[in-house]
Amino acid sequence: MRGIRSYAAYVPYRRLDRKEIAAVFGGASGRGQRTVASFDEDTTTMGFEAARLALRSIGGASPDALWFATAEPAYVEKTNATAIHAALRLDPAVAVMDVNGAVRSGVGAFLAASRGADEVLVTVAGMRGGLPMSADEGEGGDGGAALLVGNDSDGPVIAEYLGGASETEEFVDRWRTPGSPRPRRWEERFGETVYVPMAERAWNAALKTCELNPGEVDVAVVTGTHARAVRATAGRLGAKTVADNLAAVVGNTGAAHFGVVLADVLDKAEPDTTIAVVVLADGVDVLLFRTTDSIASFSPAKSVADQIARSALVPYGKFLTWRNMVDIEPPNRPTPNRPSSSAAARSTDWKFGFVGSRDRQTGIVHLPPQRIGIYGGITDDMEQVPEAETLATVTTYTVDRLIYSESPPVIFAVLDFDGGGRFPCQLTDCDVDDVKVGTRVEMTFRRLFTADEIHNYFWKARPIGAKESS
Repeated sequence: MRGIRSYAAYVPYRRLDRKEIAAVFGGASGRGQRTVASFDEDTTTMGFEAARLALRSIGGASPDALWFATAEPAYVEKTNATAIHAALRLDPAVAVMDVNGAVRSGVGAFLAASRGADEVLVTVAGMRGGLPMSADEGEGGDGGAALLVGNDSDGPVIAEYLGGASETEEFVDRWRTPGSPRPRRWEERFGETVYVPMAERAWNAALKTCELNPGEVDVAVVTGTHARAVRATAGRLGAKTVADNLAAVVGNTGAAHFGVVLADVLDKAEPDTTIAVVVLADGVDVLLFRTTDSIASFSPAKSVADQIARSALVPYGKFLTWRNMVDIEPPNRPTPNRPSSSAAARSTDWKFGFVGSRDRQTGIVHLPPQRIGIYGGITDDMEQVPEAETLATVTTYTVDRLIYSESPPVIFAVLDFDGGGRFPCQLTDCDVDDVKVGTRVEMTFRRLFTADEIHNYFWKARPIGAKESS
């Protein structure tokens, strides 16, 4: 049996109320909210967060391969998946690759993984937007998803992949050339006339391959960036139910959206549930799954519903600055220097894996890692202490309104880690009034800044709720 062994979605903390767009520029007022990646997030960090949650749900694992898919990569030419690999502290023998450049890349990566024999961690992220007042700005969303694809010989399979079908046709419905800040799209009725017939053919072919009738499909997940075609397709499938595509609370996360909605469905699924996934993107791909008895004992590290519930609004003006649509006066401080590639290569475990050291003689944890303990002792008598998954407590903090930041002010906190170790770092996904001495936090992988087109990734801390702390 081959299928999904674990899964997760990552939903950013910040939300943009669509009514704010109309309040600034006029026009029709949109309903609901969309997710917004913070100024220190990109598709790489969101892909990592989804991947770590998928692995955390099964107590950690080292897959044979890691594939990262997005239509909005943080780098071109350079492989983005290597940063995710390093932050997850996977074995160097784990193969990684990017499958980037198109909305169809996400479902394509899963299809390739489903047809192999290796255990593959497929992680997908989307960061959607457009010019102010565009449909893509309002309807889009940011987020990530991860699917661990493997055989029952690797461990319990919670959703067996039954098979599927695909339809492909060359037509220009949505496009963006390299370097362009926004996607563009053709007249909406044209896309609908192309997508819907393809979806019907792919749907019927997939059902025939898996020897199913439409009424035997319990839940259908239908996603795509052409909203009109998605609605029309969903109404013609004949499945028992069509899943909420989360448009009112998340938006459309592009390449990642099929995984985000599928994760939400799996969070609630019982054993022996037949799930269809239909993705409309430069063609149509249909995937069919059936949950197994193992899903009853599967506990997601963070459900989609819980992540949606924990949120805070971001003002529209700040959203525009985060998206580089508006330039504001920066702090009167020097901008950061270009990060050193050679220095980063010498400290990969610390910079990407957040691995400290423990003095074997005294038991004191050092962050960052040291060669000799703070009380002296034997040089290099240390053991590694991974702290990325360890919770911590704010012991003191300060608010700096003068230091350079893409989104001031900066909240610095001194953290005491459970089990030992103290470290000063920046806080994220919070406002000044959210922090106090005693606040519980977890570590999160973020982009500190970009200089000379090099992204400087490192770790910050974010507050967690009582439920997450327990």
